[in-house]
Amino acid sequence: VQLQASGGGLVQAGGSLRLSCAASGTIFKANAMGWFRQPAGKAREFVAVVSWHGEGKDYSSSAYGRFTITRDSEKDAVYLEMNSLTPEDTAIYYCTRGDTAADVRAGHGDTWGRGTQVTVSS
Repeated sequence: VQLQASGGGLVQAGGSLRLSCAASGTIFKANAMGWFRQPAGKAREFVAVVSWHGEGKDYSSSAYGRFTITRDSEKDAVYLEMNSLTPEDTAIYYCTRGDTAADVRAGHGDTWGRGTQVTVSS
């Protein structure tokens, strides 16, 4: 079971990025998937989660209205579309999977991918 996040980079405030997370070696369809982030020197925090069927979604208050999580079960991938980025969004972003959306949201995912750095300049 492996998760690989990609799509991070440097963007100006107000810009957009699309993160991708590809899963391999797992029964992807039955798992909830999510994104967390960790700003430098701070704890990892929840960003977004999508249920196994792709219709149940939840976001952190900071992500709500700006970020959109989607998944493509055919490609075994999950995405995070981020708009209206601010310097406060600067962090390493991680994807994770878990048995349920509640597990993922609580940070209890059983698999974590390597993060991808997102840097938003002012």
